[in-house]
Amino acid sequence: MNAREKYNIPHDSIITVAGTVGVGKSTMTKALANALNFKTSLEKVDANPYLENFYADFERWSFHLQIYFLAERFKEQKKIFEYGGGFVQDRSIYEDTGIFAKMHYDNGTMSKTDYETYSNLFDAMVMTPYFPHPDLLIYLEGSFDEVVGRIQQRGREMEKSTPVSYWEEMYQRYEQWINNFNACPILRINIADYDLMTEGASIEPILEKVGQFIQHARKRKTGELAK
Repeated sequence: MNAREKYNIPHDSIITVAGTVGVGKSTMTKALANALNFKTSLEKVDANPYLENFYADFERWSFHLQIYFLAERFKEQKKIFEYGGGFVQDRSIYEDTGIFAKMHYDNGTMSKTDYETYSNLFDAMVMTPYFPHPDLLIYLEGSFDEVVGRIQQRGREMEKSTPVSYWEEMYQRYEQWINNFNACPILRINIADYDLMTEGASIEPILEKVGQFIQHARKRKTGELAK
């Protein structure tokens, strides 16, 4: 019996892994996809032509960076739609607009015109048929000290040299964002409760919770549609 059958996870499920920088989204995404034999939708960070310039000058490059991420993520959404699900996503498209773009607008490192252009483009994308909403959003959370420690230990050089105040603001914004997120069901997991880097078996209780959440959500949706 494979993991999908064992934990009753539909083959066409779409699971998104969310959380602030350094929290372990890519590791979780790959572990879940491997266990479920799902495809991955990974954030194309290393191929991003704006990222290094962005960390050197937020105001100059924030709009370019966010537009690049938005375009790449929408292409991934379209691919998921065409495949009919069976994906685990590394970061959601909702985080781009709800956290990153808004943070730069609020801080004056993205102009009002650029922010409105970005937001209008995002709204138009969400309204297309190529935008499947996730069955479940897994939110990885931990203490701020744990997150900063991971950035210093495993992060890219440009992230390590970024002021701690930037990560602290992002951490707080993520907490506000997830507390108001309602686009799909949320499974919150504390990063202190598992260690996928050294203990592969720690994915099992997570898979069990994923199955329970998705089944509950689908039953609830079916019940609502039947009324």
